[in-house]
Amino acid sequence: MIGKLTGTLLEKNPPEVLLDCHGVGYEVNVPMSTFYNLPAVGERVSLLTQFIVREDAQLLYGFATAPERQAFRELIKISGVGPRTALSILSGMGVADLAQAITLQEAGRLVKVPGIGKKTAERLLLELKGKLGADMGSIHGHATSDAQADILQALLALGYNDKEAAAALKALPADVGVSDGIKLALKALAK
Repeated sequence: MIGKLTGTLLEKNPPEVLLDCHGVGYEVNVPMSTFYNLPAVGERVSLLTQFIVREDAQLLYGFATAPERQAFRELIKISGVGPRTALSILSGMGVADLAQAITLQEAGRLVKVPGIGKKTAERLLLELKGKLGADMGSIHGHATSDAQADILQALLALGYNDKEAAAALKALPADVGVSDGIKLALKALAK
């Protein structure tokens, strides 16, 4: 029903933001990955949204990228996974990490997310296999190449968090090789 909102950011109270769209204020819940990339209060912002109607509430969930929203939609289709849990998963790990965990069937990575137990993680892996695998492995809406995926893995293995690694990867030229990309990313992270 409501697919996208563009307006002025009035408030930022994680995980909720208040967005003024031509005089109408929308309360939108966003994952932390989107929250960290929001502009300052008073700036214009666009969010892709998912409208959820429950018996006791009508809620809007917002996302910076289409892959984030698609992952959210796939997550809420799973029995026992509601919008809050899906938001928690997307706040705890990026779409690329989630896709990789599903592709490699790594339940341990999902269990690290607050609110996700071993059984839920295993059910997620089983039900999302093929739906949210390597094809969803994207960062900020751009498909990642094998070299970029290798660079990301190297940075994560070196102890950088998802946000730092993704920011360093975004700054790299698109056609960079693995070894040169790792060197450039480490230089960028050292600043």
